[in-house]
This record gives sequence, C-alpha cells and structure tokens, in this order.
Amino acid sequence: MKIISYGKQSIDSSDIAEVVKVLKTDWITQGPKIDEFENALAKYCGSKYAVCVSSGTAALHLACLAVRLGKGDEAITTPMTFLATPNSILYTGARPVFADINYEIANIDPAEIKKKITSKTKAILPVHFAGFPCDMPEIYKIAKNNGLKIIEDACHALGAEYKHNSKWIKVGSCKHSDMTVFSFHPVKHITTGEGGAVTTNNRKLYEKLCMLRTHGIYKNKKMSKEKGLWYYEMRALGYNYRITDFQCALGLSQLKKLNNCIKRRREIVNMYEKEFKNNKFFDLPVEKRYVRSSWHLYQIKLKYKYINQKKELFKKLHKHGIRAQVHYIPVHTQPYYRERFNTKWGDYPVAEDYYHKCLTIPLFPSLSNANVKKVIREINSYV
Repeated sequence: MKIISYGKQSIDSSDIAEVVKVLKTDWITQGPKIDEFENALAKYCGSKYAVCVSSGTAALHLACLAVRLGKGDEAITTPMTFLATPNSILYTGARPVFADINYEIANIDPAEIKKKITSKTKAILPVHFAGFPCDMPEIYKIAKNNGLKIIEDACHALGAEYKHNSKWIKVGSCKHSDMTVFSFHPVKHITTGEGGAVTTNNRKLYEKLCMLRTHGIYKNKKMSKEKGLWYYEMRALGYNYRITDFQCALGLSQLKKLNNCIKRRREIVNMYEKEFKNNKFFDLPVEKRYVRSSWHLYQIKLKYKYINQKKELFKKLHKHGIRAQVHYIPVHTQPYYRERFNTKWGDYPVAEDYYHKCLTIPLFPSLSNANVKKVIREINSYV
C-alpha cells in the first residue's frame, strides 16, 4: 500500500542536477552558492538581506540572540506552534510567555498579546500558522507603542502575502517586523534537506546574524589589509550554524518553482473545499480577503459534538495509508513547560480547543489528483 503523508518534498531531476554541479566544484561549503541563494531569497521576499543557516530552529535562535534576548527578559509567542519557537527564546536565557490564539485562523491574537506585556517584555514572535499571515500591521503597532522587537516565525509561510493600505505585502519583506525566519525542512514549500534563513532590512542585524552563525567570527577587507589576509576576530559567542553550498544549490532550484508549488497547493485546496463544503462533521480553513495563504497545511476542525471521534478517524486514515497529523499539541501542556513554568491545561483555552478539534490532511505539490480523491473518499466514507 502506497503511503500518503501529510507533507512531502518535491524534488525533480533539475534539482538533482544543480546539486551535482556544486558537488563537482571546489566549493561544497562556505562558497559562492550561499550568497547566490541569499540574494535570490531576499529578492523574492522583498527584503534587503537574507542569512541562510543550518535549520529553521537555528534561524530562530540567532534572531533571538540578534535582538539581545537574555536572562531576565520575556518574549511573547503562541502556544499553537512547534516547540522550536518558544525553545529558541529559552536558548537565550529569556522566558517565553504565551498569548492565546484566534480560533478561526489559529494565529496569535493581538488583543491577547497586549494583556501579556510587562516591563520584562522585549520581543514578540508571531507565527504565521499553516501559511496564513498574522495581523502584522496590528502587531507592529503594539510593538512600536511598547518599544518591542518583532521576529516573525514564517517557517510555514514562504510565499504568503497580506494586504495593508490596499497593497499586498510579502511575508519576509519585514515591512512590519525586525526579522522574519523561514525553514527549508522537507515538508516546507522549498527544501534544502535541512536549512533555514532570516530576512531583515537592518544592516546591523544582518551583520550580527552572519557573525553568530560562524562561531562569532568577524573579518573585513580593512582588517585583512592592515593585519594580514588570515586575520579574524571572535567578537561574540557564536555557533556553527552554517549551511552548505550544495544545499543552497537545491534551494535555488526549488525557489524558482515556488510560485508553481503554491499554485498546485491551492488547486488541491480547491478540490478539498468543493467536496467538503457541505459536510456537517467538520469546519474548513478560512482564508480572509486580506491574506493570501501559502497553504503549508490543510486542517479540518471537527465540530464540537464529534471531537470524541477524532482518534477513530485518525486510525482509519492511517489504516488506509493516509498519514494524517495533528498540528500542534499546545506547547504549554508539554511536561517540560509544565514543570518549569507551572503551566497547565486550561491556561490557553482557545489553543486547547483548536488542538482537540484539528486534523491535518495531506497537502503537497506532488500529491496526485487520484490520491486527493482517495483522501476525500476515505474521509467522506467515515463521516
């Protein structure tokens, strides 16, 4: 039986050819393909700079370090996210503070952010959940009024857009943030195997990110001229978060196909919506007129009286080779967070309600129409 996962990379012969080209050169890491990929990514997003690193988690960590999060600080984020988002705050010594979500779109609720701001708050990390942009203009206003930094977690949202003052703004352009973080994990819109990136319009943040990803090492032409071509200085405690040239070759090739990737995702979404729109068992995702989702995930939400059937539906789909998933178990309910911060079930009721109802079904560009119909058929046969 062929397995249909909820998400999957789409790699073709042209991607492989680009990787092979780099493997045949003298530069398989720390070479020119990294700059090339960074420049292409920044151009696509509409930002001045992009810094590519070894993973989306590494990108989040470095972004938190770049805004000087540290011991005694707090940063506000959502409980409805992957662990990497709040963990990256913890890595700096700061404390993650959760703000509940808007149920309809599962993004952090700006009104809840306001309630969580204290004298210790230094940053906000909104997550563009499932590819749907947060209300960035409103979050930006809150941050500006309180002197806070914004790091967008757009690991789900490469290619997404939102409307502000009648103009469409690309996620990653950093029009309403200090930095935006992306992931290139295989289930994301483009992949480099593992990998991630940070975009920004701030030159100082860009230089700091570049330094932190390479052990905190800094060097420039003036230093080389005065002290020797070999000379460098360690100016911060950095990390080895570098990405390789052959990963960036894959990323470049994938980036050229991103718009078609999103177009195919939307075609699949339209098929789901056509077949599921009149069902009485679950609700469908809602794409507001002021956003263009990049459709990383497609989640159905069971209606309240059917919540108890979620496990059975999940088992049935897996039995028939459909690897549905749940995104996510709210972070504050994890044992580590409960023990360290005394959080508990009931603290963020909207996120918890969303978790109990949501189920992620397959959505990726190489998913065939026949397999989309199989997913539809198996779900409809249950409900």
